[in-house]
Amino acid sequence: MKKALRIVGVVLLLAILGGCIYLDGLLPIITGYGAKGMASAVFVSGRDADEVEALDLNFSFIKFNKYKIDRENKTVTSRFLWRKATALYRDGYGVTLLRGIKADELRAQAYPLPPESDCVAPLPSGDSAEVALLEPIAKALVDDRSYNGHPFAFVALHKGKVVAERYDKGIGPDTKLLSWSMAKSFTSALAGVMAGDGLVDIDAPMDIPEWQNDGRKDITLNNLLQMQSGLKWNEDYGARSNVNLMLHREKDMGLHALDMPLEYAPGTHWYYSSGTTNIVMRYLRGKFSSDAEFLGYIRNRLFAPIGIRNAVFEQDASGTPVGSSYLYLKAMEFARFGQLYLDDGCVEGQRVLPEGWVDYTRTPASDSKGNYGAFFWLNLGGRCPDVPSDMFSCNGHNGQQIYIVPSKDLVVVVLGYSPKPDKVIDFNGLLRDIIAALDSVKEI
Repeated sequence: MKKALRIVGVVLLLAILGGCIYLDGLLPIITGYGAKGMASAVFVSGRDADEVEALDLNFSFIKFNKYKIDRENKTVTSRFLWRKATALYRDGYGVTLLRGIKADELRAQAYPLPPESDCVAPLPSGDSAEVALLEPIAKALVDDRSYNGHPFAFVALHKGKVVAERYDKGIGPDTKLLSWSMAKSFTSALAGVMAGDGLVDIDAPMDIPEWQNDGRKDITLNNLLQMQSGLKWNEDYGARSNVNLMLHREKDMGLHALDMPLEYAPGTHWYYSSGTTNIVMRYLRGKFSSDAEFLGYIRNRLFAPIGIRNAVFEQDASGTPVGSSYLYLKAMEFARFGQLYLDDGCVEGQRVLPEGWVDYTRTPASDSKGNYGAFFWLNLGGRCPDVPSDMFSCNGHNGQQIYIVPSKDLVVVVLGYSPKPDKVIDFNGLLRDIIAALDSVKEI
């Protein structure tokens, strides 16, 4: 009997020890997510901390974090059990998790950013009949939440004109909101601008030193943009996965991702990977002599021509923008980006993206079953069955969306908090209703 009890005790002790070790591996993710999310929401978006904690951070283990907000030093520290994480805000750069770097070191890395004018001509207002018909849809979406989820902002452009714009309480036209994975599409656009300028060749093998002695040397920028690099990756956000470790533990996110081994031949197997995008952003950054020169290029060659001012593209601790996830813009600026693609990469007749880039973006990756192009999602596979198949989109975590529907000359932006599975917004129904309303005007 005593022997059996001793065995049970040993097994129980090992189980507890194993559980603690596993939990210790999760804690940097739990605390890192909380610190980064709270700091960006408070210091970049200007949102109320209590509301953010009650809505955005009220799930899974994240809801057990305790937060300390230091407004003087612009830091947020989150703590859960025996672990804590700190995130630092810098004007113009947004929030960075302090992983492998101290706050003073990160502050010292910040270089002055040139001022940007806020004088951007507003987009013209749309047809009054269209505006009137979309008003009840906007109210149903944002005020009544009839399409589910918790939308923060809604913008619709028809033929380049504003036909709907609505914001949740505490959110306004000047509020910068998080892109989540819609940032991938902006990274794609940046690659397009650089390809047009002759800085990169999307079809050539990449000159990444770490890849030159194995099969990874054959990976092209096109393979990465189409999520067909062949690199091993786990995008499961509910575990101690590659994506969680990258976003919440690593100083250099792109380096972490490019260190993954090759699992499939490049260009043959599609699977979603945020690490892929951070490899691309790190590679693009490597074409410039400094972080300042790179950010200046993004501002001057991509953002400024579209009408985007004072964008916040948050960096990792190495100084590279987090191309997979962390871009903050105003809702109307997200809409302007969608309009750029609707207008074949041009703004007021001036070309921003090289000729043919939008068509390339919309070309399905060979193994994606018509669902994915070059860091853009496609509707060829019927993701939204009641929406025209030529629709393509920028999709982000928790329901961030830019929908581009060429056949309807339509751009729709929805930003907010729409967690899966039970609270996700009915985007198919929303787009169906918007299109039906606009089509009804033509019939009058």
